[in-house]
Amino acid sequence: MNSVFKALADPTRRKVLELLRQRPMSAGELSEQFPVSRPTMSAHFAVLREADLIESNKIGTSIIYQLKLSVLEDALLSFTELFGIGAGKTQPKQTREGVDE
Repeated sequence: MNSVFKALADPTRRKVLELLRQRPMSAGELSEQFPVSRPTMSAHFAVLREADLIESNKIGTSIIYQLKLSVLEDALLSFTELFGIGAGKTQPKQTREGVDE
C-alpha cells in the first residue's frame, strides 16, 4: 500500500490517472498534457507501474497505458477500513469526559 500512496502523492501522477480514467492513452499523448520532459514522464509512469496502478502494452513503437482501477479501489478500501471510514462503519460516541459510549 505504501507504493500506492507514494504514487498518489504527486499531482502529476494523479492527473495521469485522471486522464487514464477516460481511456487508454499512449505515452506520447499523456506526455503532451504536461510541461515536463519525456524522461520525467517516464519516471512518473515507472512509479505508477511499480504501484500496479497502471499497465503498459507495447503496440508497434508506441507504449499504451491503461488504468488498473481494481488496485486503486483496493488501496482506498484498505485506507478507509484502517480509519473506520465508510459504509456500515460508525464511530463511537464520546462523552464530555472522553469515555466511549
